[in-house]
Amino acid sequence: MTRLWGVRPRWRTDVLGDFFCPGCGGDRNYRRQHGRRWLRLLGTPLLPLGPVLGSVQCTSCHGRYGVESLEAPTCVRLTGMLRDAQYTIALAVLAAGGTGSAAVRGEACEVIRAAGFEDCGEAQVLAALAALSGRGDGEPFDVHGVGGGLAIELHAALEPLAPHLSQQGRERLLLQGAWIALADGRYLPQERATLTAVGGRLRLGEEAVGRLLEAATRTPH
Repeated sequence: MTRLWGVRPRWRTDVLGDFFCPGCGGDRNYRRQHGRRWLRLLGTPLLPLGPVLGSVQCTSCHGRYGVESLEAPTCVRLTGMLRDAQYTIALAVLAAGGTGSAAVRGEACEVIRAAGFEDCGEAQVLAALAALSGRGDGEPFDVHGVGGGLAIELHAALEPLAPHLSQQGRERLLLQGAWIALADGRYLPQERATLTAVGGRLRLGEEAVGRLLEAATRTPH
């Protein structure tokens, strides 16, 4: 039976866009809306009663979520962030250890290509490294573990990404950097310092970073 009286919101759309829908579990279109509660008679709005909190409605499942749901990256955006993180970590480790080792250069290029930069060869990697660090064999960090163009890039690439990755995903990124450093057989002090800084930006504790760096020396890659 239709209710004679009732109170329901009336929504108006402010913005259209794409978001990761918690209900669908994937990228969907959304409507960001604001509304006002109305007293209704037989479904017809008669009297405004007051505003309601803004919300986001998925155009596929029609679920309604808080505007904070827009803070989660879409799958497409998350893929791009992960790719950029792998690229930047590879450059930072390569810069820390220097570019003299062909094995290290090859491992860094392999990680970068696997991340999605299929056409990025050694020449492009070295050019990008020179542009960011000022010289091809420069250290990306000062004595405090920060500073330099690559340190800024690491901060920009890793800090926004870390909250959206599982512990395993963050550890995997650090291990990829460790395998680059170990391509010539050992960690240099500046490589370890760089990887420690990477672990910190990935929200991995000091103990976890040390454990992972040690495990990488025993794990075939």
